[in-house]
Amino acid sequence: MKTLISNATLVDGTGADRRPADVLLDGAVIAAVVDAGSLTAADTGAERVIDATGLVLSPGFIDMHAHSDLQLLVNRDHYAKLSQGVTTELLGQDGLSYAPVDDATLAGVREKIAGWNDNPAGFDWNWRTVGEYLDRLDSVEEGGRIATNAAYLVPQGTVRAMVMGFAEGDPTPEQQQQMQDVIRTAMEEGAVGMSSGLTYTPGMYAQTEELAGLLRAVGELGGFYAPHHRSYGKGALGAYGEMIGLSRDTGCALHLSHATMNFAENKGRAGELLELIDQALDQGVDITLDTYPYLPGATTLSAILPSWASSGGTEATLARLADPGTRARIREAVEVYGSDGCHGVVAEWDTLEISGVQNPALAGYVGKTVRDIAAEARQDPFDVFALILTEDRLGTGILQHVGHEENVQAIMKHRTHTGGSDGLLVGAKPHPRAWGTFPRYLGHYSRDLGLLSLEETVHHLSGRPAARLKLHKRGLVREGYAADVVLFDPETIRDEATFENPRQAASGIQYVFVNGTAAIDGGQPTGARAGRALRRHSDGLTREGQQ
Repeated sequence: MKTLISNATLVDGTGADRRPADVLLDGAVIAAVVDAGSLTAADTGAERVIDATGLVLSPGFIDMHAHSDLQLLVNRDHYAKLSQGVTTELLGQDGLSYAPVDDATLAGVREKIAGWNDNPAGFDWNWRTVGEYLDRLDSVEEGGRIATNAAYLVPQGTVRAMVMGFAEGDPTPEQQQQMQDVIRTAMEEGAVGMSSGLTYTPGMYAQTEELAGLLRAVGELGGFYAPHHRSYGKGALGAYGEMIGLSRDTGCALHLSHATMNFAENKGRAGELLELIDQALDQGVDITLDTYPYLPGATTLSAILPSWASSGGTEATLARLADPGTRARIREAVEVYGSDGCHGVVAEWDTLEISGVQNPALAGYVGKTVRDIAAEARQDPFDVFALILTEDRLGTGILQHVGHEENVQAIMKHRTHTGGSDGLLVGAKPHPRAWGTFPRYLGHYSRDLGLLSLEETVHHLSGRPAARLKLHKRGLVREGYAADVVLFDPETIRDEATFENPRQAASGIQYVFVNGTAAIDGGQPTGARAGRALRRHSDGLTREGQQ
């Protein structure tokens, strides 16, 4: 089908100035980009004409930190992302996802990240390798295609669990080689890089040299490393420094996930992080980063535990919480010294808000902080924390209210910045970033605050991330490129999702095309699913289709 979009204000994703344009979509490809008023339906044979007067036409937005790995397959309409103008997502984040796995690892991972992605009963987990997972995303027989395009990072924590289990310890030379081989295979099957979650078990047990061996394998195949590093709180700059050093030493490109400076000790210190990054960039280190435009973070309640308490998986962790002596040690780590799982910071119970639970009996806790729940029950906050973890089998999601606006704004202006929602799509009261990230950048931060121009903001959300992912003919509005485009009203675009009511579609987004198919039409979802799995190929580029 040919669709002519006439009289649009084109913001093409390069950062160049806006200009009036007509754009012709021919099937899944952008067939023409010309001056406004140059094309007609008669000239082009277009079956449909959209008068885009007053609307901005931009590339579809790329979510560089998405947690849609399972929800793309379970809730296929994927309205949370499409309604923001997102057409491509980067999955496999924070070192924990569902491929590559064996049966035992899959069972452990499913429980471990249930608070991120849910753990639905009766779902068919009919893949084990990265290639099979990407095939599942593309499978029409499994319920139709996915709603957005998706690229995948091989998760280091999952690979470590498959080779070494969920316990602490350093790998033997044989295990190190096995992990490197697994990662090479995953990348040969289409992964674009590797993620890690270095405040989550078992990924956090990896020492620097172990990670360096893995990154050499990633870098040799032209991939990049996207770490959730060891601390965003106490010692955050040192944690960033470790990642930059790994990139410098191994030659593997680095993409800093949800690059924040949180907790009280980091208030106003974003400039120190940016100076560290700029020094490395000037030395030739290949670095990009992503952020979400909000203050609070989101994770699981179990992440607050010290790493040693989480060693061995769910049953081992619950056994430690049940043992009085071990429980006392956990309390001391969490409340006195600062848990490594909590970024080296003492847990502040009034900042930990329950966002979702697996156990329906705990539903009344959603929207309340651990301190609120403890006060209502007249119990000690740590005891409430341990009780919720136990009764919910570590499946509880939380919001962590620890951000600083000056840091958020400083980092989002950086020359290597891209947008990532870090959006968790499950739970009774998820973080609003799952529904609001991209319109919030365009409305609140660009239009209302003037922090970035419209052209700069669109570049941060499309062309720049496309370059990091090495997407083949995607991420810009150009002839011959994939027809992933968005039409929005620059005067009315805004996020409507709030912490009180997070599942609210944005205002101002009128049309979203994924591979030339309208997923949002006149502001309404069409139900169309035209997304593709995007795979790294032997030529180093990321494109749809098999190797």
